[in-house]
Amino acid sequence: MLSLIIAVQSFKADTVDKERILVADDEEAIREVISTLLEAQGYHCTACSNGRMALESFRNDSFDLVLSDIVMPEMDGLKLLAELRSADPDVPVIMVTAMHDISIALEAIRAGAYDYILKPFEKDQLHLSVRRALEHRQLVLENRTYQSDLEHLVAERTQQLSIALQDLEQSYDYTLEALGGALDAKDAETEGHCQRVTAFTITMARAMNVDKGLLRHIARGAFLHDIGKMGVPDSILRKPGPLTVEEREIMRKHCETGFAVLQRIPFLKEAAEIVLSHQECFDGSGYPRGLKGEEIALGARIFAVADTLDAMISDRPYRKALPISAARDEILRYSGRQFDPQVVKVFMTIPEHVWRELHEKVGDPFRLAQLEHA
Repeated sequence: MLSLIIAVQSFKADTVDKERILVADDEEAIREVISTLLEAQGYHCTACSNGRMALESFRNDSFDLVLSDIVMPEMDGLKLLAELRSADPDVPVIMVTAMHDISIALEAIRAGAYDYILKPFEKDQLHLSVRRALEHRQLVLENRTYQSDLEHLVAERTQQLSIALQDLEQSYDYTLEALGGALDAKDAETEGHCQRVTAFTITMARAMNVDKGLLRHIARGAFLHDIGKMGVPDSILRKPGPLTVEEREIMRKHCETGFAVLQRIPFLKEAAEIVLSHQECFDGSGYPRGLKGEEIALGARIFAVADTLDAMISDRPYRKALPISAARDEILRYSGRQFDPQVVKVFMTIPEHVWRELHEKVGDPFRLAQLEHA
């Protein structure tokens, strides 16, 4: 009993695995010969007496190969070939005909026929042509599956790489935040300044429709603008009174010091340019290079307005915070001299309450690592 069940299962598996061939020919004898020869080789054949019936069978079922005569009633073989190619370009079609006309054969091949067999034919010729056509189809399907799997794998690996890069970039930003915290500890007078001025800068940059990629560089440059002060002696940085000429020169070097540190880090090269240029003025009167107008990096031009805004509306040891309206008047007054007029124009369109809310966000300061949601 067990052996009978196994035999039946084996028979069913063989039946399922049989390759299906559609035979179209208006001569019954030819249909029977082709079907008999192919079924003896283990194929499953469906025979039709004209092209229209063959096309209908093809649309209602699935086939691995089609053998078709050329001259048939209702729909000839070339018309059937065109319809089959349109319906499923992967299924090979072999033309089997008694027409010894090279032009017809060429026309069939150009139309997409895989092979062309002349009647009368040898059974070995038929078997060889069918086997080659089916092997060709199998290769096409395997290649398509391989390409699909490869594309899926590439997409998957690309996504994994993108996530890894995002994680790495976020780690970078956490490191930068730690640097900003270290600077705050060194210069307690401006605690929280890095976070606030970065939030101000990004707010204006977004209002100016700055590219998303550039936006991240601008955020980092704004956040790290004073990183060069790590190299300024505490005696100068924390001096309560006015600085001497020599001390001012040392202080002014912080732009170049910060640039020298950041430019060696590949992902901070664009930010380094903002750090170097953040004390430049639109009219060329700034330092360290005396750049003018659009010679100054866009991020640095936006930052200049943000930096002045935060300096004026924040408490300082020598004065209380000024109202936002006073800062707006001051920034407008120096438009074209210290500040880029286009940046000032955008700044003036943003309501005062936006700046107030950003400035007062002490409990939830701007985070580089959450830039996308800031």
